[in-house]
Amino acid sequence: MRILVTNDDGIHAPGLRCLEEIARELSDDVWIVAPETDQSGVSHSLSLNDPLRLRQAGEQRYAVKGTPSDCIIMGIRHILKEHGPDLVLSGVNRGQNVAEDVTYSGTIAGAMEATILGVKAIALSQAYGLGGRAHVKWHTAARHGASVVRRVLEAGIEPGILVNVNFPDCEPDAVKGIAVAAQGVRNQALLAIDERIDGRGNPYFWLAFAKARFEPGHGTDLKAIADGFISVTPLRLDLTDEPTLTRFAQALA
Repeated sequence: MRILVTNDDGIHAPGLRCLEEIARELSDDVWIVAPETDQSGVSHSLSLNDPLRLRQAGEQRYAVKGTPSDCIIMGIRHILKEHGPDLVLSGVNRGQNVAEDVTYSGTIAGAMEATILGVKAIALSQAYGLGGRAHVKWHTAARHGASVVRRVLEAGIEPGILVNVNFPDCEPDAVKGIAVAAQGVRNQALLAIDERIDGRGNPYFWLAFAKARFEPGHGTDLKAIADGFISVTPLRLDLTDEPTLTRFAQALA
């Protein structure tokens, strides 16, 4: 099995090294094509107005000055054009990609682009908690990642579907199992603007979430990782809402 690995945190990210280890447990034919710099939150964007710069960073390892979607296209249509990958793994993202995160995440977008190009794809993310970004439990993803990927592949991924995997913020031995979960919904009332003043007296702003108690919905990815489970969520490329499609067809005919 030929595996193409990408991420959105950049070619030097620790999560990419973690995912490379996971991939090498599954295959000895692993290729890395990742962004030159951090591309977190770029979603499914493409670099249409700037050239893509490709740099070889090692054996079967490349950096692209572009987005995760650019990396997948470069990997499949250029670097591996003679013999494409059988599987794309995207991540391991620093921080969870659950609920509305899937619409912003470059990690999810890498898997999405692979799915568009007809390659099975799985996105992987490692949640972190009060310890912050400096204390991400990469060893949890590393311990369980290959097993989860194997089980997902054994279950089968249909065309047009990508799989979103999130590891909980706990030690590897504390993981309670795998929970197949729906995409959750956060309380967007907690979304806030953090206004600050720079050294010259000018205002600047950060997007932030206010701290408040929030109970995630039962059966969701949010609930799964909060309870110590690895969440596995299948996502569809087709965003059409079938009930509304039928209702509109009747109402607007």
